[in-house]
Amino acid sequence: MDARGMKREFLEYIEIERGRAVKTVENYDHYLNRFFDHAVISDTSEITEERIREFRLWLNRQPGTNSDSMKRRTQNYYLIALRAFLKYLRKRGIESLAPEKIELAKLPERHIGLISSAELERLIAAPTDALKKEPDPEKQLPYLRDAAILELLFSTGLRVSELCALNTDLDLSRDDVSVRGKGEKVRVVFLSPAAKDAVRTYLKARKDMEPALFVDGRPNKQHRITPRDIQRHIKKYATMAGITNKVSPHTLRHVFATDLLTNGADLRSVQALLGHSSITTTQIYTHITDAHLRDVHKKFHSRGR
Repeated sequence: MDARGMKREFLEYIEIERGRAVKTVENYDHYLNRFFDHAVISDTSEITEERIREFRLWLNRQPGTNSDSMKRRTQNYYLIALRAFLKYLRKRGIESLAPEKIELAKLPERHIGLISSAELERLIAAPTDALKKEPDPEKQLPYLRDAAILELLFSTGLRVSELCALNTDLDLSRDDVSVRGKGEKVRVVFLSPAAKDAVRTYLKARKDMEPALFVDGRPNKQHRITPRDIQRHIKKYATMAGITNKVSPHTLRHVFATDLLTNGADLRSVQALLGHSSITTTQIYTHITDAHLRDVHKKFHSRGR
């Protein structure tokens, strides 16, 4: 069976029937093309364990940042795309290599960057502190925007891309809002009073008619803010707050999750709030709460002395 033709049908399938994002489809196309080109695959029957092994060796020797070779996590992206393609072939009744034959590379435990409660307070307060020192009303809007962004990120645990996609039609009379996340899946997140107040203040100061909730604020050009913009702004406020650890929009998502878990939330609820499709992804946070559980054990277990 023509491999390129089946790849095209597979990509159409995951986009239309599985609802995968366009960017995901593009990535899968790239990963599969790279495998087909390296292994010189023209027919699906030519996808063999030996060719995959050779491809993995080739990937492992590509330049990267992990001891001068491509990171294992990145290598796994290629293998995940290939396994998904083989599963599709099996679904279509086309004889091919069993997807189970492809094992992903074992990854080291994922490091999660966190900041302390005191650092979080300083970070969230940084735009407001900067606002107080800015006498020019024309230059105050970015600080109001960034204060709202930080409050929203911590209140909701949104991915930065999800936050950038929000519009001004956000109903601030409600405590919850529906967002469309990865795979076009819709979930509900919740707004704290502080987050709603910060957004109201920001919107009240806006003079433009741009539908995006957050705009970049460049002179005479109000465009929807990008994840890169937010990443840059948060880095600036982290420096202002005296935080030496690396801080990104995802750091606030990590803090959101660990805050819930350490205060007694169950893993399934946190999974739903984060929009994780698999509980395995959410479980990366459990080891962070071990110290909290240890304290609980010492405090409440009478025979633990």
